[in-house]
Amino acid sequence: MERQTTIKNKIQLSGKGLHTGQNVNVTLHPAPANSGVVFRRTDIDGTPEIPALVTYVGDTSRGTTLSKNGVRIATIEHLLSALTGLNVDNVIIELDGEEIPILDGSPRLWAEGIKKVGTIEQDAERKYFTLKETICYRDKENNIEIIGVPADDFKVQTFINYNTKVLGQQVANYSDTDDYEKELSKCRTFVFLHEIEYLQKLNLIKGGDVDNALIFVNKELSQDDLNRLASLFNKDITKIEVKEGILNNVQKHYENEPARHKLLDFIGDLSLTGTRLKGHFYTSCPGHKANTEFTKLIKNHVDMSDNSKVPVYDPNQKPVYDINQIKGLLPHRYPFLMIDKIVEVGEDYIIGIKNVTGNEAYFQGHFPGQPVMPGVLQIEAMAQTGGVLVLKDVPDPENYSTYFAKIDDVKFRGMVVPGDTLIIKLRVTEPLRRTFVKMDGEIYVGNTMVSSASMMAQVIKNKNNQ
Repeated sequence: MERQTTIKNKIQLSGKGLHTGQNVNVTLHPAPANSGVVFRRTDIDGTPEIPALVTYVGDTSRGTTLSKNGVRIATIEHLLSALTGLNVDNVIIELDGEEIPILDGSPRLWAEGIKKVGTIEQDAERKYFTLKETICYRDKENNIEIIGVPADDFKVQTFINYNTKVLGQQVANYSDTDDYEKELSKCRTFVFLHEIEYLQKLNLIKGGDVDNALIFVNKELSQDDLNRLASLFNKDITKIEVKEGILNNVQKHYENEPARHKLLDFIGDLSLTGTRLKGHFYTSCPGHKANTEFTKLIKNHVDMSDNSKVPVYDPNQKPVYDINQIKGLLPHRYPFLMIDKIVEVGEDYIIGIKNVTGNEAYFQGHFPGQPVMPGVLQIEAMAQTGGVLVLKDVPDPENYSTYFAKIDDVKFRGMVVPGDTLIIKLRVTEPLRRTFVKMDGEIYVGNTMVSSASMMAQVIKNKNNQ
């Protein structure tokens, strides 16, 4: 049996956040088996925690950020990559700011810290999820593709091509039998020179420096360019150099270091499934948004395969909201009220119940001789359950309605017939921002999932109340 691990002793590192420029102290602590990776903000009252799960991914513009109840943990990918590469399953990560330090632009110092203190096996089996089917993510507009295919081991291949001679086309490969510290940990983040000023205008890379990134230069630099760069990085003009297309004469550790860095970023983002994976993954020009969207697809498959995640319904349990209370939150009425009661409400999830009887109005036409609940009404039941979750904390819910804005990844896995009891679970994946919220929904009959979907809903004030 392959056992879970944690670190033997704490690891402490400090440095500047890449985008905030703030000094942050980070301490990694050993954690119990089955606890996973958990971030903890020590600079906020109550030391709020955020599990390292894709459920909590927020901003992915120039790194991966977790967000929960207004608390943020930014630029987590390098640290997560090192933990995965060095086979650490359980750890508590305390930090006194919102961003993990960029350090030298790579996971090297994290990997060295883990190797120095060592790891210890725990009395719990390491869990793996093995891909059973090919899973794809494509962003045609940005020429990004990520594919996962079934396999009995873990491998990643990354291809990059940014249509520039200074970088060219690159490929990197990694498997779970490779030495992460040697092959990936030293590979630094990279950026093109023309992106620097743009990022600064966005109030980003305040902690960036010529020493913690490979900065590729794809044009001849004039004296004005050199003067501007010296001012930008607060450097003496005589210390600004370009050699082989890299600013300040930084030596690459590998010819394909940028591709290797994209690969290690992918490993870090993929770890947000919360479990070890077996499969072969092929990525083309990946980025954090694509990585985390693909990870959400994998996480859905992981959750569906885990019977422990099937919600348990006790009909003797007193409901959190009965039918009359639901009517106080939702505008729906017969024959379109698709939930009977709410039996559980958590911080970011809700479980509702729908008892399907032979008296449902839609069975008159779908189908009279063999009644089957339409899939679209199952999705509607998910949406209404999610609507209760969103509106329960609104002071005047009767003045608001929730509307579909987007539905993705809809799957129907079994028929729903009279006599079935639907257990409907909704989980918030992106909290309410402005008027939009994202949720993943699942419907079970007993232990069997019959349908699932990801949806975005918009909360709008009713016109007659504006």
